[in-house]
Amino acid sequence: MGLMCLRGAGFLKTIPPLSFPELGNWSILQSFMNNELNSLVGLTKEKGCTFLEGLLKNGWLLKLIFKCGCVEKSLATWTFFLMLYSSKEELRSSACEFWCAILSSKIQVGMQPIEIDWYPSYPELKSALETYGFLFNFSSNISAENSSGCKGPPQNIITWIKFTAVYCQVRCNKQSILLTSDCQELAEVILCLFLDRRLEGLSVLMRNCMQSIISSFTEEEWINSYSRIAKSIASRVPTDLNCLRAVQCISGVDPRTKHLKSVVAFEILVNCFENKVHDDVGILTLLISINVKEKACDFFKMYIYLVLAENWLRYDEMFSDKPVICEMWGVFLRNCSCQISSSDLRPRASEVRNKAAFLLQGIGNS
Repeated sequence: MGLMCLRGAGFLKTIPPLSFPELGNWSILQSFMNNELNSLVGLTKEKGCTFLEGLLKNGWLLKLIFKCGCVEKSLATWTFFLMLYSSKEELRSSACEFWCAILSSKIQVGMQPIEIDWYPSYPELKSALETYGFLFNFSSNISAENSSGCKGPPQNIITWIKFTAVYCQVRCNKQSILLTSDCQELAEVILCLFLDRRLEGLSVLMRNCMQSIISSFTEEEWINSYSRIAKSIASRVPTDLNCLRAVQCISGVDPRTKHLKSVVAFEILVNCFENKVHDDVGILTLLISINVKEKACDFFKMYIYLVLAENWLRYDEMFSDKPVICEMWGVFLRNCSCQISSSDLRPRASEVRNKAAFLLQGIGNS
C-alpha cells in the first residue's frame, strides 16, 4: 500500500469555481469585442469563457499569447484551475500544454520568454493534492481492508505531475516562487505517489518529475536538503517491502539522485533498528551480530536489511574510501552466504543466501 490514501473516486473536497467573470476584462478579448467584425460574431462578456475554451483547445490561445508576449493574471489563474480541476480531459490537457509551453519559454534557448503576471504558489499545488485525496499526515498502519476499498484518483493527477515537473525546471532559472522547503516536500510527495500501486502507469511521468525536483535545488540548498528529505521519507515508509520500493523508485544516474538513494536507504535502516544507532559502523555492527543459524531468525527482515544495505553502500560515492566499512560489509555478506545452508527451508532463507552470495562475488571482482 502506498503512503497516500486516495479514498474513493473523484474529488474529495469541493473544487474551486472554474467560472471566471474577470476573464471578460482580458485585454485581447476586449479587443475582439470592440472590433467591428464582432457584429458578425456577437461575442459578449457572457460568452467569453466558452469562446476562450475553444481557443484553448485548438491551440489558438497559446499562439495569441506568444504573439502578445504576456499572460494576464485572470487568464493564468483560469487556465491553472482548469488544468487541476476540470473534469473534461481535453480542457485540462490543453490547459496543461498551455502552462508547460509558457513556462518552457523561460528556459528554452532561442525562445522569447513570456511575461507571466501570476505564478501559482505551493499551497495551491498542495491544496489540489488534498482535493484528490492525498493525506499528508497519516499512519502507515492503515489496514489492508480499508485500502482495498480505495478507487483510482481523479485523472487530474496526471496534469498535476506534468505541471510540477516543468515548474521545478524553471525554478532553476529563478522563474517560480517555490521555496526550498516546498521542493523538499514535493520530493517526498512524489515518492509517496510512486508507492501507490494505482499510479504505476504514471511511473515515467513521476520519475521525470522527481528528476526535475532534485535538479531544481541550488548546490547550497541541496547540501541542506537531502538529509531532511531522506529522514522524512524514512519516517513515512513502513519497514516492509514498501520501503524497498521507496528506494527503488529513486532512479537516476546523476550524483544527486544516487546520493539521495543511498541516504534514504541508510535512514530506513536506522529506523529498522529503532534509532539505536545512527552511524555506518553501528549499523553494520548490528547486522553482523544477527545470528542466522538461530531458528527464530526472521529472514524476511534479513532480506530487507540486505537490500537496504546494498543500496546504501552501492550508491555511497565514498564507500571505496572507507576500508573498515568495506571489510564489515564483506563479513556480513559472508555470514549470510556461508552460514545459511543451501538446504535451509526456512522462509526467505534461500533468497538471503543467494542475494548475499551474489553481492559477495561482486566485491571479489571489484
